[in-house]
Amino acid sequence: MTVDGPRSTAPDVVDVVALGESMVTFLPSVPGRLADVPSFERAIGGAESNVACVLAAAGHSVRWAGRVGADGFGDHLVEAIGAYGVDVSAVRRDPARPTGVYFRTAGDRATDAHEVAYYRAGSAASAMSVDTMDLDAVRSGRVLHLSGITPALSAGCLGLTRELTARRPCRPLVSFDVNHRPGLWRDAGHGHGPEVLLELARGADLVFVGDDEARDAWGLDGPEAVRAALPEPEVLVVKQGATGATAFHGDHVTSVPALHVGVVAAVGAGDAFAAGFLSATLREKPVRERLRHGHLWAAAALTVPGDLATPPARDHADRLAALDDAAWGRLRLGPGWTHAEEGADEEVRTP
Repeated sequence: MTVDGPRSTAPDVVDVVALGESMVTFLPSVPGRLADVPSFERAIGGAESNVACVLAAAGHSVRWAGRVGADGFGDHLVEAIGAYGVDVSAVRRDPARPTGVYFRTAGDRATDAHEVAYYRAGSAASAMSVDTMDLDAVRSGRVLHLSGITPALSAGCLGLTRELTARRPCRPLVSFDVNHRPGLWRDAGHGHGPEVLLELARGADLVFVGDDEARDAWGLDGPEAVRAALPEPEVLVVKQGATGATAFHGDHVTSVPALHVGVVAAVGAGDAFAAGFLSATLREKPVRERLRHGHLWAAAALTVPGDLATPPARDHADRLAALDDAAWGRLRLGPGWTHAEEGADEEVRTP
């Protein structure tokens, strides 16, 4: 799959437009229950804006499209995301609705001790719709990146996502990360999440889905079963956690094992994987190398404490992605690996 430029009349074409809700994230100063944490540090969070920030940090031209409140938290999001080099000109300010926020504990998200408290109901982002967004700006990228979080926010957001995933001539390449969030759909009241996500994924050109969420949402077990349910996308990437990832592209199937990573925090890896794969897609790399870039960018996120990590330098990542299978299997990546010298041994054994 290659990425042709859009036929949009928008004057300022970028590599990627990412549309979705970004929220102010409050990260605990110490481990423990939310009830016990005395203070929090402010950060940014949002699947689509995470992808936008990481791609911009890697040198791609990126636009984030969304809605935030006309409040201080909205100011913070626009300024913080823009500081990564992301074009925020397509962000709309809503004087009647607040910017969404959420709090989380410091624990591993995979454990029962992890807590997240969302305050996003009625947020400015939930007012995104065909009528409230600049569709020319949204479609002005070579790639339009969406996720399954947006359609869960409101009926208007669902209508917007349906419009953007409708197959029609001259649209950008549509990338869709399923991002099944059962809690959001449970309270949505405008559709059954699994059915809606399957419908939207069928309209995309490139789909990312975890094998665990495919199992939970659709009862599908294994990459082949997911492909049978989603034959329409030109490229389907099934993420298999610590096992690796499998890409279906046309009549071909490519699998790449995951890397051995010294995990610092298991957050942000999915968004980083999507960004790495998209970056390599924009540069028309072979599918195997696109998967490897996804794994490498995910490893960058896993080896830092927060959700966002600076991706490895392009030359460094290209060198690692081009390793033979044996050398790839020997890679051991830990904190600081993205700063390893270009002349380092193929077995990157960082602390």
